[in-house]
This record gives sequence, structure tokens and C-alpha cells, in this order.
Amino acid sequence: MQRITVIALGKLNSPFYAAGVAEYAKRLAPLCKFEMVELAEESIDEKTAGPAAIQAALEKEAARILAAVPKGARIVALCVEGKPLTSEIFADYLNTAALSGAGDVAFVIGSSHGLSPGIKQKAALRLSISAMTLPHQLARLVLTEQIYRAFMIRTGSKYHK
Repeated sequence: MQRITVIALGKLNSPFYAAGVAEYAKRLAPLCKFEMVELAEESIDEKTAGPAAIQAALEKEAARILAAVPKGARIVALCVEGKPLTSEIFADYLNTAALSGAGDVAFVIGSSHGLSPGIKQKAALRLSISAMTLPHQLARLVLTEQIYRAFMIRTGSKYHK
């Protein structure tokens, strides 16, 4: 069974988003091994932090992200400069990963400052879920729904119209 891990910086503390993610996680349970991993964001004083402090924080976050990626999993970095995919192409990507022998996929959602360049370089795919800026908690919900939709497309379900 394919293992799908979502690694996200920060807590999912909005009840609205948490309920949505929990619902899709429940729906995914019979389809894959789905796990949501929350990692602490580095504290940065937004008023005084310069580019060097932000970069240092991103590198500390990157070390924790890489430690959380399951061994052998493909990394998919969610980032603004990522490639937008249709739901069908996204489903094909997950299916191709599943059939490749190294089928586990780890999606990474960075902090408000994004992801370190090192994480993006290690990513098998840089993915954009929208050309619009989304709150990170909403991005988790949208990603989780799209993962569920991808599995529904793979199974031929009428969920995807």
C-alpha cells in the first residue's frame, strides 16, 4: 500500500481546517497509508529579522523536514514557483510513483517564509496548488483533498467529475 506523508511546518490549529483534513485522512485510510506530520516553525522576530536570519531559520527547518521524510520517499515541495498540475495529471503522478517501486511520496509545506533551496533541490517535483497565495492551513486542506481526489480518479470513482 502506497505511503503518503504530508510534512507541514506549524500547527493546524483552526478547527475548520483540522476537521476538513481529518475527514479526508479518514477517507484515505483504506486507500493508502496517510500521515500528517507537523513540525515546529523556527521563531523569527519579524520586525528585526534580515535575509540571513530567515535563511538560517529555513535551514534549521530543512534539517527537521529531511529527518521526517520516510526513507526512500519521493519529496514533493509545495512552492509558489512550482508546477501547477490538473487533478488528472496529479493522479497520474501518484500512480506512476506507486508503480515505480519507490512509491512513497512525502509532500512538504514550508513555513510562512517558504522552503530552503536545499529542500527544493531534493524534490522530485515542485508543485504549485494555486497561482493565488493561500494560508498554509488552507493549503493543507486543499492538498489533502487533492490526494483523495487522485485516489478516486485512480479507482474510477464518480467523486471526480
